[in-house]
Amino acid sequence: MPQINLLPWRQLQRARRQKEFGIAAFGALLAAAAVTLFTSWGISAAIDRQHERNELLKRETAELDKQITEILGLEAQKQRMRSRMDIVERLQRSRPEVVHVFDQLVRTLPDGVYLTSVKQTDKKLELKGVAQSSTRVSTFMRNIESSPWLTDPQLQVVETMRQGGSGSEFTLFATQKSTEPADDEQKPRRAGRPAGAAGT
Repeated sequence: MPQINLLPWRQLQRARRQKEFGIAAFGALLAAAAVTLFTSWGISAAIDRQHERNELLKRETAELDKQITEILGLEAQKQRMRSRMDIVERLQRSRPEVVHVFDQLVRTLPDGVYLTSVKQTDKKLELKGVAQSSTRVSTFMRNIESSPWLTDPQLQVVETMRQGGSGSEFTLFATQKSTEPADDEQKPRRAGRPAGAAGT
């Protein structure tokens, strides 16, 4: 029976398999490298996009902060202007009041009494003067109490004048009556005509 030597065929088969395995391994390495490269590129692109978004958010936040600062500055300026307008309005309202107060001081002064100093702080009046007698000061205080513009007279001191002077020096305080209408009176009537009004 003839003998067949299969050793060369087996060696060729083994070499072929090793070559195929090498090619497959090299292909796998190339595929893994490509996947790694694309994954790394995708991650880098995502990071770059996130950085751009973060920078955009920072710029928008800075712009908003600037606008908020400007708005706060405008609000503060608005409050200052409103305060100034309130002061001007109060001064405009107090103009006729000052005239009335001085008119009432003249009207309430009895004979034998004259003022040497008048000082006003808000609604408080400090009146200094000279009277021929304490009775005249009492009359002056009663006149103030009955005045439509002055009230609450308070006598602080009465001193008899020396060095041959006649009469007494006095200091008293009075309060200017408030003439500002109440809040309910300031509001305009929005309802219909008051009860009892005749129709036309």
